[in-house]
Amino acid sequence: MESEERNGESNRHHRAPKKPRFAEFITESEIRSEFAHHQNGIARINNGSFGCCPGSVLADQREWQLRFLEQPDDFYFNVLRRGLLESRTVVKDLINADDVEEVSLVDNATTAAAIVLQKLGRGFVDGRYQRNDTVVMFNCAFESVKKSIQAHVTRVGGSTVEVRLPFPVSSNDEIIAAFRKGLEKGKADGRTVRLAIIDHITSMPCVLMPVRELVKICREEGVEQVFVDAAHAMGSVKVDVKEIGADYYVSNLHKWFFCPPSAAFFYCKKHSSGSDVHHPVVSHEYGNGLPIESAWIGTRDYSSQLVVPSVMKFLNRFEGGIEGIMKRNHDEAVRMGIMLADAWGTNLGSPPEMCVGMAMIGLPSKLALQSEEDGKKLRSYLRVHCGVEVPIYFQGLSDGEEGVRDKDGGVITAYVRISHQVYNRVEDYERLRDAILRIRSLSEPFLQH
Repeated sequence: MESEERNGESNRHHRAPKKPRFAEFITESEIRSEFAHHQNGIARINNGSFGCCPGSVLADQREWQLRFLEQPDDFYFNVLRRGLLESRTVVKDLINADDVEEVSLVDNATTAAAIVLQKLGRGFVDGRYQRNDTVVMFNCAFESVKKSIQAHVTRVGGSTVEVRLPFPVSSNDEIIAAFRKGLEKGKADGRTVRLAIIDHITSMPCVLMPVRELVKICREEGVEQVFVDAAHAMGSVKVDVKEIGADYYVSNLHKWFFCPPSAAFFYCKKHSSGSDVHHPVVSHEYGNGLPIESAWIGTRDYSSQLVVPSVMKFLNRFEGGIEGIMKRNHDEAVRMGIMLADAWGTNLGSPPEMCVGMAMIGLPSKLALQSEEDGKKLRSYLRVHCGVEVPIYFQGLSDGEEGVRDKDGGVITAYVRISHQVYNRVEDYERLRDAILRIRSLSEPFLQH
């Protein structure tokens, strides 16, 4: 009996909590109060890197933490798995999955990538795949994903094809054409593309990808399995896993969905997962299915995964709920991006419809940024001396490329990635605007100071 109910497992049906009704929607002062723990005096326009968590959700997280510490045995046997199931059920309904058993909770997108790539590596080790069968992905795939391929796939005989993301980009057609060429290269010399890795929203540079169309192309071209790395998607764009059609889909819950770090959901389509998908941390739950394996990887703090229902309460305080927040973040990111581009005489890295709550804006050529290291120095200067936190993306030119020129006639070599979240104000972006204008006005290039 105890083994059947371990971790608070329950067979009763769970449904997502009903959307509560509020007499009035959240006010600006209440938003300020929810994020009063943010450091004062910083234009925090980098929500995309680490996300944010409102005070009310942090308070609920502390309750979960204390509940465990008060009586860990009762929590383990009677509470934990049931609470995680409730969170998984909320996610299942939000992403339109067929079954809650297709949804696991893991630490982050990096964990999910390790799960997929360890499974792929076993295919090479077991002799089911031929040497040099390929993984196709975009060159802007997150670095930890590339390292996971190195650790689990290429070292046992697999190969990779990196598709160069067109950037700046003007249309989905450019991305689709580049991806088709990458698949052709992946299948050259009789090889099989065993896995395609597609970002739903690329990180650096930030672009909303035509993910549904790219997955469809994979099916048409005989790609064995498709993994969508959607680290930024949940809370940024509508997620419908059945419409997207990938075998695996992961999104962090701590970036744009207001969970505390770290939490992510990992979707495995039923026919794709089989019995060979396992959590990289092996515990005594090994072999009981990925959702259960993920529900116990040893003694740790699971509270960030247990607060998903609390996050829904926070989201529903806003007009339009999560959909309303996504639209406002997108519209404001684009509006602020256009304001910055106009002030600096530069460009947006993609059209508005390919932006989300993040946008890429070209930096003035007079900053004379010539390397990624220069970008790091500028980012540090903005943080320390200007009170602005924003990532910098260096855009090196390939041979023969002319690049995009700004109003001063110079080639744009770097971009900032701005984020907009509910706590941001126009003044945050004006502070960035003015800081860059001051640096541009220096008589000598910034990096000589």
